[in-house]
Amino acid sequence: MIHQYKLGGLPIVLDTCSGSVHAVDEIAFDIIACYEHRSREEILSALMEKYGGQEGVTREEIGECYQQVTALKEQGRLFTPDTFAPMAGELKQKNAGVVKALCLHVAHTCNLNCSYCFASQGKYHGERALMSFEVGRQALDFLIAHSGKRRNLEVDFFGGEPLMNFDVVKRLVAYARSVEGEHGKNFRFTLTTNGLLIDDDVIDFANRECSNVVLSLDGRKEVHDRFRVDYAGHGSWEKIVPKFQKLVRARGGKNYYMRGTFTHYNPDFLKDIEAMLDLGFTELSMEPVVCAPDDPSALTEEDKPVVMAQYEQLAELMRKRRKEGRPFTFYHYMIDLTGGPCIYKRISGCGSGTEYMAVTPWGDLYPCHQFVGEEKFRLGNVWDGVTNPAVQREFADCNVYAREECRDCWARLYCSGGCAANAYHASGSVRGVYPYGCDLFRKRMECAIMLEAARMLGE
Repeated sequence: MIHQYKLGGLPIVLDTCSGSVHAVDEIAFDIIACYEHRSREEILSALMEKYGGQEGVTREEIGECYQQVTALKEQGRLFTPDTFAPMAGELKQKNAGVVKALCLHVAHTCNLNCSYCFASQGKYHGERALMSFEVGRQALDFLIAHSGKRRNLEVDFFGGEPLMNFDVVKRLVAYARSVEGEHGKNFRFTLTTNGLLIDDDVIDFANRECSNVVLSLDGRKEVHDRFRVDYAGHGSWEKIVPKFQKLVRARGGKNYYMRGTFTHYNPDFLKDIEAMLDLGFTELSMEPVVCAPDDPSALTEEDKPVVMAQYEQLAELMRKRRKEGRPFTFYHYMIDLTGGPCIYKRISGCGSGTEYMAVTPWGDLYPCHQFVGEEKFRLGNVWDGVTNPAVQREFADCNVYAREECRDCWARLYCSGGCAANAYHASGSVRGVYPYGCDLFRKRMECAIMLEAARMLGE
C-alpha cells in the first residue's frame, strides 16, 4: 500500500508495508501515483503533456525516473505486499503470560476536581482509596514472577494523584531496589502528577529514582484553570507552574513530559504549546480529551479542521525552531525513519491486558488504567493472578489485523490498531475503532514523517 501527500513543501511517498519513506520531486510523485494502473507509455505521455514545457524536462528524463521507481519496487521499497497478517496472532502468543509493565494506582483520590477527568476525579467510579504498602509489594512480586526473562520492568505510579500516597511510593521503590538484583531485574519508575504536592523531597526522589516524570499542565493559564481546579473551584496554574519549573531545572531539562489535554474549548492548542515553551518547558505532549461524546468538553466534527491545522502549524513551528537552534520535543512526533519499532510492536499493539496491566488500591488487575472500574474487564488480582482468562484472550487476540477498519489504512503499522480503551468507549468493542482518533492520528503521522524527512534532508 502506498500513501502520498504533500506537506511542508515536500512531496512524500510512504510505502506502508516496508516502512520506506521517499521524499521525491513532482514527476516521481506523479509516476508513483499511477504506476500500478497505467502503462509505462501512458504515464510518459501524460507527464510529458504536464511537464514538457518546463526547462530541461525531456521524455528521456521522465523515462529514467520511471525506471528508478521500478528499481525501488524490485528492491522491496515501493508497492511492497503485506506479509504480516499471518504473523499477528502467532507473535503475541509467543509472549503469552509475560508481563513487563504495571500501572500502580496508588491513590484513587485527587486534590483536584478536573471536570473532564476520565477517572471521575481519581475515584474511577468507585470509592476513594489509597494503596497499602502490602498491596503494592504484592503487585511488584507479581510483576517479577510473571516477567519471564525480561530484565527491564516498567512501573508507573498513577492516580488520582499518586503524591497523596507518597510515603507508600517511596517504600515500594525501596522494596523494588532491594529485590531486583537477586531476580536479575531492573525497575524503571515513572511518576505522573498534577504538581500540587511537589516539594524538595519529591524532586530529590524523582531525580534519583524515576526514569521519567509526567507533569499535567494544559498550557495557557485561562485554559488550564478552566478545568484543572481544586474542590473550591480555584485554578491550579499559579501553584504548580513554579514547582514544575523547579523540578525540570533539577532534572537538567530532560526525562520529563509536560502533558496537556485539549478539548472543545481549546482546539487551537498550539497556543498552549507556545505557552509551555514560554515557561521554559521543551519536552511536550498534548492529548485530545477522552470523554463521553455528549460531554461539553468533547471534541466535535467542527473542531476537527482546526485541530488538523494546528498539527500542521505545530510541525512548522518545530521545523523553524530546529533551524534556529531552539528545538523542542512533541511526544506524538517522535519517529525514527531509520529503524522504528519492531514488527512485533507494529502489529501487536500496546500490550494492554497481556504485557501491561493496571493495579487498583485493592490489588485488582485491569487491562489498563482506562478500564479500571469496568467490572467486566477485571482480570484477577495480584495474589491469584489472572482469573478471568476469557478477557485476557480477548485482549491477546486484539491486534491491528483483528480490526476490519484497519486493513485498508496506510497508518496501521504506526498505530498498531490504536487504543483498545478508546475503541471500546467509541464502539462497544475492544476490536472496534475510534474514527475521530484515527483521523487525528493519521494527521500526526503525516506531520511527524514530514518533520523527520526534512531533518534528514537538512531542511
